[in-house]
Amino acid sequence: MNVFFEESGDFKVGTVLSQAGEAYQVELASGKRSKVKAKDVLLQYEKPDPATLMEQAKAIAADVDLDFLWEVAGEEEFGFAELGAEYFGHTPLPHEAAGLILSLHSSPIYFYKKGRGRYKAAPEQSLKAALAGIEKKKQQAIIQQQYVDELKENKLPAAMQNIVQQLLFKPDKNTIEWKALEAACDELHTSPQRLMLAVGGVGSPKDLHMAKFLFENFPKGHGFPDVAVPAAPANLPVAAVEAFSIDDVTTTEIDDAFSITHLDGGKVRVGIHIAAPGLGIKPDDALDKLARSRMSTVYMPGDKITMLPDSVVNAFTLAEGKTCPALSLYATLDTSSWEVISTETRAELVPIANNLRHNDLDDVVNEETLASGEGDYPRKAELTLLWGWAQHLEAGRMVKREAFGLKPEQNNRVDFNFYVEDDVVTISRRKRGAPLDKIVAELMIFANSTWGKMMHDHGVPGIYRSQGQGVGGWNAKMQVRMVTHAAPHQGLGVDQYAWSTSPLRRYTDLVNQWQILACAENGVTAPLVAPFKQKDANLFAIVSAFDAAYAAYADFQSNMERYWCLRWLGQEDAKQVEAVVLKDEVLRLTEIPLIIRLPGMPSVARGAHVKLDILRWDEVDLSIEARLLEIPEDQVPDADIDFDDEEAPADPAQPTEAEAEVADLASETAVTEPGPQ
Repeated sequence: MNVFFEESGDFKVGTVLSQAGEAYQVELASGKRSKVKAKDVLLQYEKPDPATLMEQAKAIAADVDLDFLWEVAGEEEFGFAELGAEYFGHTPLPHEAAGLILSLHSSPIYFYKKGRGRYKAAPEQSLKAALAGIEKKKQQAIIQQQYVDELKENKLPAAMQNIVQQLLFKPDKNTIEWKALEAACDELHTSPQRLMLAVGGVGSPKDLHMAKFLFENFPKGHGFPDVAVPAAPANLPVAAVEAFSIDDVTTTEIDDAFSITHLDGGKVRVGIHIAAPGLGIKPDDALDKLARSRMSTVYMPGDKITMLPDSVVNAFTLAEGKTCPALSLYATLDTSSWEVISTETRAELVPIANNLRHNDLDDVVNEETLASGEGDYPRKAELTLLWGWAQHLEAGRMVKREAFGLKPEQNNRVDFNFYVEDDVVTISRRKRGAPLDKIVAELMIFANSTWGKMMHDHGVPGIYRSQGQGVGGWNAKMQVRMVTHAAPHQGLGVDQYAWSTSPLRRYTDLVNQWQILACAENGVTAPLVAPFKQKDANLFAIVSAFDAAYAAYADFQSNMERYWCLRWLGQEDAKQVEAVVLKDEVLRLTEIPLIIRLPGMPSVARGAHVKLDILRWDEVDLSIEARLLEIPEDQVPDADIDFDDEEAPADPAQPTEAEAEVADLASETAVTEPGPQ
């Protein structure tokens, strides 16, 4: 005897070897033996043999007219044998019954299963809806295949033209557009990003990186709505100074300027003048909400996305020839000892006499010319005096830094400036610690520390950057946190450090400017009138949002700098290059800040120079492959690389926090091995 039975949702046929109660011992056509319960047996028959029956049953199932079968079935529940008699016009033969079962089981939209061998025809409306769905899927499959064919021919389907970014960065994987893109990529053995570049959905790898960043961080676009440009208070006094700024040639958000007034008795009054958008923008107004939504200007080689609209930046930037609203910190100094006798903070209008540019002065203003008095350049006397004070400030910070238990800071790394014009990049080296950099950096650190203390002394909270001793050894020591109370910044060697000197490009500085203005204008009553009070939840929210945004912007800037470094290789046709060993298998090219990891790199002294053969690079995933060509003998480690084991960053491609702070203050375009500052 043979049986046709159901097992785990599948139908099988075999020969009965024995029976014990309600179970059969069955041998399948494959020779495998199986124990089958009687309740699972649908048919018992003598002929034909199991293999032949299954073959004939499949042929019957393929010929069944499902629409006619559904009409015959009626509305009531039925058994397969009953329906078989109606459909075939006679009691079904074993192979006909088995074929009918296979057909019923494989047509769930026509027939609902109700039990072993029992079914019920689907209601007419449900069947029509299901058939319409199947037809729709067939049509979608045809359209999807058309998309695949177009993509394989390097054509972008019209339906994809307006959703390229959605497909690349946040796809709905249930759409036929995504399925087509995925299928085409599988057949072409490529990625969606590369395929979109090939078909013109994205213009270039640069556009791809930019589009991804904007999609994730500026989903509504990075343009500004029309906003009214606020004005500073009309009653501000005009300062009796001639101020000047020191910036890179590409800088448009000029936040800081300086002035010097000579007093009796060999004393001078140094003015540190900071652009004051806080005098016009008010907390919770439209411009504040715009700035808070961005948190910072986004920098990248050759371009930037500003925190504030150009019209507002132009109204408050410290531009040459204008008298600008500013928050001024005046320090009265004894030049014989560089002692700070007193400080004063006030809001005022400051005449800006000069916007000095690094590109014009770096070749003529250096330690040698400042010491000898050689050369002729604008604001020579003022720069010479500020250089003397900057050196004194730095020495004082180093003493404090050592008191915190840290080694002296080394300023012998190299910065790199990027300039992009008509898609051609120029990357120039500039040694950190150059006098103009140091002047700006030290005076900004002085201002940020002084104003941080001022807020603390007045009982007004602010946004501080703190770097203090923590658990976990040296690595924890170098961690930096943003807090709302005064706390030491060990890396910089100051008792407190509140970002306050870049209010046109960092939201934290704008917030602190409001708090500082409250202190300067209201004295002991400042805690009552300051926009943010102690333990203000809104202030904590700003800190958290700024950290997240600033980290995302920094990653993007780093990626774009790496992209332009790779572009530079092609532009310069660089095949063999020189690199300096940073740590183990990590190297940096000497001419550009491109970091390369070289697995299997032999042990070489840190700071040593090696020669590399550039094999290939990829501007899409920003990868590069190189091989070691030569390790010159008898070389002295590069003096431009500082390797302080105690403070070495976890990623040797990135500067320490203290170095990043100084570089950021020195130049917003500076790039350091290779992270953004």
